This record gives sequence, C-alpha cells and structure tokens, in this order.
Amino acid sequence: MATPTEPRPREQLTIPDVLPVLPLRGGTIVYPLAVVPLAVAQPQVIQLIDDTMRRDRLVAMIAQRRDDVETPGPDDLYRIGAVAIIHQLTRGGDGALHVVVQGLERIRMVDIVKTDPYLVARLEPVPERFLAGPESAGLRREAVDRYRRLVGLFGLPEELAATVERVTDPRQLVYLMASTLPFDRNARQELLELDPVDAKLHRLVDLLQRLDQRITPEIKEQLAKQRSIQEERGERKDEGDVADLRRRFEEVHLPEKARREAERELNRLASIPPASREHGLIRTYLDWMFSLPWEQVTGGDIDMVRAKQVLDEDHYDLEKTKDRILEYLAVRKLRRERAAALDADLKTPDEPVLCFVGPPGVGKTSLEQSIARALGRNFVRVSLAGVRDEAEVRGHRRTHVSALPGRIIQGLRRAHARDPVFVLDDIDKVGADWRGDPALALLEVLDGAQNHAFVDHYLDVPFDLSHVLFIATASTIETIPLPLLKRVELIALSGYTAEEKVQIARHYLVPKQVRVHGLTSDEVSFDDESIRAIIRGYTREVGVGSLEREIATVCRKVARNIAEGKPGSVQVTADNVADFLNRPRFFDDVAERTDRSGVATGLAWTPGGGDVLFVEATMMPSQEERLILTGMLGGVMRESALAALSFVRSNAEQLLGLDPSVFLGKAVHIHVPAGAIPKDGPSAGITVATAIASLASGRPVRSDVAMSGEITLRGKVLQVGGIREKVLAAHSAGITTVILPRRNERDLDDVPADLRQKLEFVFADEATEVLDRALKHEATRVDT
Repeated sequence: MATPTEPRPREQLTIPDVLPVLPLRGGTIVYPLAVVPLAVAQPQVIQLIDDTMRRDRLVAMIAQRRDDVETPGPDDLYRIGAVAIIHQLTRGGDGALHVVVQGLERIRMVDIVKTDPYLVARLEPVPERFLAGPESAGLRREAVDRYRRLVGLFGLPEELAATVERVTDPRQLVYLMASTLPFDRNARQELLELDPVDAKLHRLVDLLQRLDQRITPEIKEQLAKQRSIQEERGERKDEGDVADLRRRFEEVHLPEKARREAERELNRLASIPPASREHGLIRTYLDWMFSLPWEQVTGGDIDMVRAKQVLDEDHYDLEKTKDRILEYLAVRKLRRERAAALDADLKTPDEPVLCFVGPPGVGKTSLEQSIARALGRNFVRVSLAGVRDEAEVRGHRRTHVSALPGRIIQGLRRAHARDPVFVLDDIDKVGADWRGDPALALLEVLDGAQNHAFVDHYLDVPFDLSHVLFIATASTIETIPLPLLKRVELIALSGYTAEEKVQIARHYLVPKQVRVHGLTSDEVSFDDESIRAIIRGYTREVGVGSLEREIATVCRKVARNIAEGKPGSVQVTADNVADFLNRPRFFDDVAERTDRSGVATGLAWTPGGGDVLFVEATMMPSQEERLILTGMLGGVMRESALAALSFVRSNAEQLLGLDPSVFLGKAVHIHVPAGAIPKDGPSAGITVATAIASLASGRPVRSDVAMSGEITLRGKVLQVGGIREKVLAAHSAGITTVILPRRNERDLDDVPADLRQKLEFVFADEATEVLDRALKHEATRVDT
C-alpha cells in the first residue's frame, strides 16, 4: 500500500534530463508524494537498480499498458509517469530485489535514448497546476465521505479514513485514495495524467461513485448468503469468535474509555465478513484488550522485615545497596499507607527509578528478582538493547502493516498483573534514529505524573502504569541517554574481592549448581582453596558469572560420571581442579612483564569492570624526533601520552638526573599490549610518564606497584574515576601497592574494608612522588 509523504521543496530537487526507466506492471502506479514498496525479479531491471544505486538513486517510474509484455518497448509504456528516488534496497534469497521508492515529481517521456541493457529516456517535468475553483471544497468533502464508506466495505483499516480527513493538499488526497482502492490501471493512470488538480478531484469522485454502486450489491449479496447459511445451521450472528469475544468483554472489567473503544470495535467486527483482512485485525486488537491485566494485582502491603530477610538470604554483603533498596521500599510503603493525609502536591508519585549499574555478573538481575520476591509481586524483564524505534516503546499504530503494542504493554501481558516488578534492562544501549527517540518515550513511562494515563499507540486508550515498580539496569553510565540519566537514581555494583567471591560461591553458587545438575552435597563438594584456584586461574572478571559457569562445568562432569555408573563422592580441591577444567587460562604475570625498564603497570576502568594495563616504552634512533603510539589507543590516551613525554623530557635533569639530550635524535614508541582491544580514557597519564622515565633512566618499575591518574604538563596528578573497580583489578593481579591521585583518597570508602587492609595506597599530588615510589633505585643497562 502506498503511503503519502510531504513533498520535498522544488528547489531541493535536481532531476536530470535523462534517466533510466523502470516499467511498472500489475496496475502499479507510483504517484508523486507516495512511498511504494516494489519487488523486482527481471534481470534487466535488477541491473537498472544496481546501476542507479551507484549514481543518484533517481529513476523514472512509468506504467506498462499491458502485463503480458516481458520486455516492454517505448510503445508499450504510457508517456506520463513520475520520477522517484530509491530509499531502501534489500536482496531476497531467490535473487529478487525488494525496494522502497518515493515519488517526487510528475514527468513525461520525450524520446528513448537507448534500449540496451534497459530503457533510458529523455524526460521533461510536468508540474501539476493547482486551480482551486468554487467546487473544490465540496468535491473534497464528497470524496472523503464516499471513501470512508468504501473503507468499511472493503475491510481496509479504519485509520485510513481518519488519515484522509486530515489531508489538506488536494493532490495528495487524490493520490492516497487512488493507491488504496481497487481502481483499474487505466483509471489510476488517468488520475495521474489529468490537469489541473480540480479535474483530478472531479474524476476521483466519479470513480468512487461507480465503485460504490458496483460493490454495494456484491457485499449485500455476500452478507445475505452468510446469514442464510447461519440460519440453516441454527447459528446466531454472534456465535463463534464474535460470541467468545463478547463473553470476554462482559467478564473483563475495563476502564470507561477502554470499554467504549472495545464495544465499538466489537460492533464493527460483527458487521465485517470473516474473510476480510480488517476482521482479523480487529479480532487481534480485541484479544489484546481483553488479555491485559487491567485490574489484576499480585503484591500486597510491603513487609519491611520480610524484605530485609529476603535480600540477606539472596545476597552476600552489598550492605550499602541493600540499605538503599530498603529505604526505597520504606518510602513507598509510607506513601501508600498515608496517601490520604498527604498534601495534594505529595500525592503525585515522584519516586526515583532505581537503576543498577555495573558489569555482567555482579548481581543486578538477582537483586531485582529478590525485590519482586520480597514484595510478592510478579517479575517481568524487557531488554532495551539495540532499541532505536520509538514504536518499540509506544507501540505501532494499527495502520502499520505488522502493528503490535510496545514492549511495555507486551511485558504487562506476560506479567499477568498491573503491579509487577518491571525491569528495563540495558537502558544504556538505547539508541535513536529517524524513527524517533525511545528514550523520550521511556520518560513518559517512568514519570509518575504521567504514566497513570500512558497511551500505547496500538491500544489507543490509556493504561495505568502507576502501580508498576520500574527498575532499570545498565552496564555503564556514559552511554545512558541524558533524559533517562536525569530520571533514574544510580546504584553502582562494582564487583567483588576474591574473598567475597569465595563466600558467594560457598553460600549461593555451589549449592545452586549442585541442585540444578541433579546432584547432592554428598556426591560433590568444593573446599575454599578449590574456589580460590578457580578464581585465580580461570576467571578474570569483577562479577561472579564466569565463576558460576566454571562451577557448573565441574558439576556436569561429576553428573556424567555418576550417570555412567562410576560410584564415589568427589571432593574438588586446588590440586584436582585442573582435572575438571583443564589447565589454567590466567597467570599472575605482573612481575614477569616488569622485570626490565620501560614497562609500567596501569589500572583502567572498562564496562566489564577494572583491568590491568601494561604500558611499554622504547626508544630508537630516528632522523625525526617523534612519538609512536600503538595498541588501539583512543584520542584521550594519545593526548595523555604526548603530555607525559613532554613532561619527562622537559624535566629529565630535575627528575632523574639525566642529560636532556638522551631524547635527541630518538623516536619514542609507546605500546599497550592486546592491540586488538580499543583503549581510551583519562587514567593513563602517570603510567605512561613512569614507563618513559623508567626507560630513560634504566630504572625498572617495581613489579608490585600499579597506578592510575592523569598528568598535566606541569606534572600535576589529576583525579580519575572507577577507583573501586581498579583496586579490585589490582588485587586480583597480585598487586600490593596502588598509587592514586590525592583527591581520590575519599573514594576508598567504596573499597571493601578487608581489601584496604591488604593493600598499601600511595596518594600523590605531583608526578615526582609517583616516580619516587614506583621506580627502583638501581638501574639496569638499557640500549637506546
């Protein structure tokens, strides 16, 4: 079906005098202002489109006079057509092309330039004249009235009638009606060729009248036969699907607006033939209306004691996070209980939406499930990763080819309740394009002042979302759309220390995996050292997702042995872990990498948690003094490296007692291994400076030291973020001393207390303090 669009301004169009001609078959006419999908299978037309896509994507669309001509010539085509632009192209598995074209302007074919391998013609534009006479308004009203009647008779979407009523451009009105009603090829071509537009309206009204006179007796005869058959069978009109829908309509308690809309659609359904496409569309719509949880609730009063008990049962540590959740539930409980006594301004729910932020495996999903269990509510989760269409949230209008409600309404139907714990997963991965901004649609969903009357475009009636407890998750803050970032309250879940992982595995992961794999604690058991061995040698993430997968691998192997009849209980220890998981995949190689000068250990934040980076530096003779950077470094890290080199070179004598000429005639090469992984961020400045200073002085960097901080040209050490994640990564890598900017000292409150006792922290304001602590006093020979 063609879709009307606003015409592009004439000054923006540059239509060539010569264009390839695409013959249209099957009565298809491409009108100006219309977007039309086409399927193409002829080899010469496929070549035409391929060539057009390499140029300006403009092509002349002219209808054939007869469909039985496989290779039409000039005499087989009408003279008047439309120039169109190809917007989309997809290739089917059978080699056919599916294209979407937009008509731009009416043209006339003057003569043929060539016919091989396809038609190319010389064209001239034929602008359409607008001569609005006194009859124009009356013709328009009559056309709209007749079109509305025919839409119902042909089972077309009723929204088409509403669309034509809003069209003010008479040319657009003619083309929309002509492309959606079953006129023959000659009539459609005649409407394209007629001038002025008033003449098109006259002819359109005449065609609508003839179509109405022809189709009405046919429809009446069909309905009469249908009623006769039903009467012979002893059936009533409302039996079957319609009767079932009427029964459901009486049973479900719909709000007033939804009830009126459902009743109207039910009455329409009873008068539309079952074979009509519109019958199926209405039936699907009513099925959605009657299956939504308009009144069903699952959660009762909030029991704070039970909520605390459930959170403690399901999660080890995370005290700050659990306290914030309990505070949130307490406020929600008091607001509900004291709603009558609250001021009018306070009755509008403006509670923040909790958003758990952290890498995979840190417990975001399990926390949400615990909240649902504590409240006794149903749980539903919707992933927003990759959503770029606003209709994914608000739903598609029923005029859309494959219209459905948005993900919010779909999730509520799955939840079977109007008050579930509703998780919006991965809000940091929501995008936006020409189809709208889903983030703005989500604002309406999450805003307590608006969501009590949320209107999904498919339902087109309000649905109350104020009882839903929305919770969001994200992997990183940086990519959360700004409108959503202002609406949510961020709760960071950074990760766990090795000891915390051991406790989580002992109390949660091992019992769960033993049970899931059909085993008992007598058949398989893990001691703490075996869990530590798995953590050190087989996982390198701040969460526990990988740890749980490795434990599951051990349980599968034990289950197989038992199923094969091998008796005995299995005790997993640090000595036999490799028998189940093969050789370790990770090693503590900090000391090995930093055993010579020019290598420093840095700490970085990634969406997956903290990480340890090794910065390597070397110098070589060069005719041009320059800095070489490799390792997929981003723009921020490149600038940090330039600043670090400039600082060390300008202060070589004061810092290291070196002759500044050590850098003359040399190229300095900075490399961060794992070059296939992009790296960027403002945390590597002091690490690069330390690697360069180590190289120039020949003094290796201490193998037990790692650092993070930005540097200025004056040698100031600037504050950075992600301290908790970086400290966890340093501890996992066997680091004992961490150098951080002075202003990050307060961020140690986020680091677990036991980890603060195990590590030594050095806080620096100046790069000289970093070098004094990081570099060894003795030098090794370095060839520069």
